[in-house]
Amino acid sequence: GLGFNIVGGTDQQYIANDNSIYVSWIKKDGAAYLDGRLQEGDKILAINGKDLKDLRHKDAVELFRNAGCYVSLKIQRRLQPQNGPVGHQGDGESGGLPLAAILVPGLALAAAAVWILLRYRQRM
Repeated sequence: GLGFNIVGGTDQQYIANDNSIYVSWIKKDGAAYLDGRLQEGDKILAINGKDLKDLRHKDAVELFRNAGCYVSLKIQRRLQPQNGPVGHQGDGESGGLPLAAILVPGLALAAAAVWILLRYRQRM
């Protein structure tokens, strides 16, 4: 198997008024665990391009059982803030700052340091 369990569906809502499919458990040393990207609580939006919206639980399970050896999942990462209700983040993107927000200021500081060093050497 894929090494994880799912909950949810139109007939077994995991979250009130939400028919979505969620990862409930990841088997240690299973395929999903070894891959490392899937997390418990993730909402699974699609498997191998097939939308999971408004499916019964057993129909979703059948899609996972027949997924084959190479599986592509579209997920929505579940955020758990310190205080307040659980929220969701869009389409499996990770949180935090974009890489450019860190690199651009760092490169600017490095360029300024090189410029100051060259100006200092010219004066000597």
